[in-house]
Amino acid sequence: MPQARIALTMPRLGLYGGAEGFGWRLAEALAAEGFAVDFLCGCVEGEPPAGVRPVELGRPPFGRALKNLWFAWAVDKRLAREGYDVVIGLGRTWSQDILRVGGGPQVVFNRLTEAAHGAGPARLWKRLRRAVLPSSAVISRLESRQFDAPESLGQRIVCVSDLVRDWLLEAHPALDPARVGVVYNRPDLERFQPLSPMRRAELRAAQGLADSDVVVCTAGTNFALKGVGTLIRALALLPPRFRLAVAGGRGPERWLALARELGVESRVRFAGRVDDMPGFYGAADVFALPTFYDACSNAVLEALACGLPSISSSRNGSAVFVPPRHILHDPADAEGLARLIENAAAEPTQEQGRPAFAWPDDRPCGLAPYLDMVRDLLAAKGVRS
Repeated sequence: MPQARIALTMPRLGLYGGAEGFGWRLAEALAAEGFAVDFLCGCVEGEPPAGVRPVELGRPPFGRALKNLWFAWAVDKRLAREGYDVVIGLGRTWSQDILRVGGGPQVVFNRLTEAAHGAGPARLWKRLRRAVLPSSAVISRLESRQFDAPESLGQRIVCVSDLVRDWLLEAHPALDPARVGVVYNRPDLERFQPLSPMRRAELRAAQGLADSDVVVCTAGTNFALKGVGTLIRALALLPPRFRLAVAGGRGPERWLALARELGVESRVRFAGRVDDMPGFYGAADVFALPTFYDACSNAVLEALACGLPSISSSRNGSAVFVPPRHILHDPADAEGLARLIENAAAEPTQEQGRPAFAWPDDRPCGLAPYLDMVRDLLAAKGVRS
């Protein structure tokens, strides 16, 4: 029997980035189930998953706005020729059976992230730039076609968190809430788990950390949106034994200058891209993400799985997994964050009796719900899987 043909669409096929990593793993899982899987993308970074055929549509030398529009058009054109049995959209495309919404609508994003860019003229300048950038108009148009156009009514919409679902329904009130489901991300619980005391001691010794040092760690690529400025200001309010380690991102000069201004530069380490994230979490004592906007931070979930007391702002979809006592309601509140960090650092460790993080059974998560959706769609279309 011929294999059912599945297409996934996303500008990049690779493992770096939360959305990209999810797409890579979903394609791998579908191929392992025996489906013929094509991944329609602009470029491929590294080796594709076993059994997955990349279909590179190219990356024309346009600006961001036209690249978004061009990719959606190129995907549409390719899909019209191929006749796939099921199409899964992982980005801003408009022809799919299942659309995974990995971020909130642009209007909500703009509103919530303004404060991350400072106050006064800096914030006004950011607002004006967003208003005139061609990419803003293009993204608005793509979103409208994704969620409001008549031809979009047949697709299944799956958000990565209840928070994203709320944002989506707020921005597109004509959407039927019954059409919009939620499937949370789920970290690899075999990879992300607490380290042994010996391994933890080795990692801390390699970094020159004393037993009395309290390491607060965070991870992300956009330091402004992830609240790194708030973290550095909070660090300046904490005793000298507290240190900050930051994974990911590029160009930490602005943040190092802030740390220097506040007298804490020697207590801040920007680690850049980190390959051993379980080790990064395992050497720390507290994880903190005072983000101004996050659809569903994978870093929070990974840190929890590694046994760290984890702090998040309420503007993060994965904050539902964080105890209420560890929630920061204003991502710019450095004093409030300092209190949360100090309280979290004083809590018992798992060795001292703190319960290990247990994944809730009442929240759909991971890849399995998507595999079930694909099988249901194939059955409804009369395609053997």
